Amino acid sequence: MNAANLRSPCNSKSTCRQRWGVILAGGDGKRLLPLTRRITGDDRPKQFCALTGGETLLKQTRRRVGRMILGQQTLLVMTRTHERYYAGQITGVPPSCLLIQPHNHGTAPAIAYSLTRIRQMDPHGLVAFFPSDHHFANNDALIMHIDFAFTQAKSHPERVILLGIEPEAPEEAYGWIEPGSPLASESGNLISEVSRFWEKPSRRIASCLMRRGCLWNSFVMVGAVGAFIEMIRHALPNLLTGFESMWATTTAGAEHEALRELYLKVPATNFSDDVLSARPSDLVVIRARGLGWSDLGEPRRVLSMLRSKHAQ
Repeated sequence: MNAANLRSPCNSKSTCRQRWGVILAGGDGKRLLPLTRRITGDDRPKQFCALTGGETLLKQTRRRVGRMILGQQTLLVMTRTHERYYAGQITGVPPSCLLIQPHNHGTAPAIAYSLTRIRQMDPHGLVAFFPSDHHFANNDALIMHIDFAFTQAKSHPERVILLGIEPEAPEEAYGWIEPGSPLASESGNLISEVSRFWEKPSRRIASCLMRRGCLWNSFVMVGAVGAFIEMIRHALPNLLTGFESMWATTTAGAEHEALRELYLKVPATNFSDDVLSARPSDLVVIRARGLGWSDLGEPRRVLSMLRSKHAQ
């Protein structure tokens, strides 16, 4: 990948002001609990654990995102039941940047919550979503790819841009993206249409996908606020209507109770399964390489990442 083609730095106040970030930190981390219990002695989710050094994954993510997006325009989506674990990790975060869910209800409500909040403040903004429990060995490469994605989101405001990772192995536990036709306006075929998604395929199918040039789905996404909103409107209209109605009828200071009632009404939903997979025509994917990415959702990935760090 040619860095010169990717670099579109946030080098002016007007450019920075267009960018919003959302760090998704509301998951329960159940698959990694056997390991995190041994490390911490309690049931804290992995994003609040220091798995890779002195900093928790959430602090690492905040520091990484802070190199790309202004702190006052970076929202943290968390879950009230985890408050005892994150209370000491959000010092200095403005209350307006904290979106606290009553309980974990899947990624789709968390994303709809953040999008409808951002739309109130900046309806024409561009937003990037970052899971809080991922590892990147090369932050500089990630920043170049995200800068490129923001540029593409501005050029293609009707599309959501996904960061697809060039696979290193036929991984069965990841979601896969099958790229379609390259965008005609782009050089180097770095960005393509999305043909379809493959969620946690068998090893045999994953091997075929790898040979065909398919990509791991990092769940890092960038797009115009309106593009995300319209995608949810088509895939999960009742979920979006619920949040829109909540904001329209809730008075100042009553958000907590309104959210609690809404989360009791809407079903738990997964953004990858219920939105992305349902709307591939709304998406494009960037082929990313050199990021050293890992989803730290399983103990073997954490151990593999630690071995790699120690070998450096």
